[in-house]
Amino acid sequence: MADSGPSRKHGASPGVTLDVEIVRHGDAWGGEVTDATLGQAARAALAAAGSLPQATYQVPLVLTDDGEMRTLNRNWRGKNAPTNVLSFPAGDPGAQDFLGDVVLAYETACQEAREQDIALRDHVSHLVVHGVLHLLGFDHLEDDAAKRMEALERTALATLGIGDPYAEENGTCSAEVAP
Repeated sequence: MADSGPSRKHGASPGVTLDVEIVRHGDAWGGEVTDATLGQAARAALAAAGSLPQATYQVPLVLTDDGEMRTLNRNWRGKNAPTNVLSFPAGDPGAQDFLGDVVLAYETACQEAREQDIALRDHVSHLVVHGVLHLLGFDHLEDDAAKRMEALERTALATLGIGDPYAEENGTCSAEVAP
């Protein structure tokens, strides 16, 4: 397992760099999802979203458990239950280098991956892409915005070799990211 320090790689656009810091709270997150996988997913989201001003941007990805996620979800969204991913945007994307935090809950992510019969690595990559897109100002509150965000997720995930998480089989969506 990689250490919890930052990993630095260049983004897809010239002059755009994304520093991804992996912060592990507790021991729940094992080696199945590597720091490299997490960083690639974050960078894929940045590339899919389009151009930002040339700069080095920072995004911490916080890996936690359902207990901490429940507290965050209750405090910030008024929902007393864990969720799979939360994003805490720092402000206007591109106006500052720190984009905000993305927090992922291990038990919820594992349960969803099992229920959807997909690899945990692929599901967590989807959650990271989803969370980073929120930091970049995308949302899914209205139908048009949701379609745009889902299209960006598909694009980002395709660059990682991950299939369309929104493909329908038998009339049921095969992947879900909690609002």
